[in-house]
Amino acid sequence: MGGVSPRMRKVNELLREVIAEEVLRLKDPRIGFVTITGVDTAPDLRNATVFCSVMGSEEERVVSREALQHAAPHIQHAMSGQVRLKYLPRLRFELDDALTLGQRIEELLHQEDLPDG
Repeated sequence: MGGVSPRMRKVNELLREVIAEEVLRLKDPRIGFVTITGVDTAPDLRNATVFCSVMGSEEERVVSREALQHAAPHIQHAMSGQVRLKYLPRLRFELDDALTLGQRIEELLHQEDLPDG
């Protein structure tokens, strides 16, 4: 991410904070325990990829991502009152597997520490 300008880093972080707040307000039961881990906004500000980590099974993670994508227009509308940009980006939600991968590695390391039994 070395090529991202300081301004775009600020935009991405601002959007991440606002989107995270709006996700907490959603009442959709399909959305599980979600953490917004990052936002990557296009330089023209027209599109943004929102990375989210979701706890649960693979099916629960996919359902939560789809529910977030379904709620994207609502989140964008809520953002319009909080964010002042030339364009309000269209949001696309993607699963961030970094936390899940980290948990799996931790489990594997813990298993290695157990004595044979």
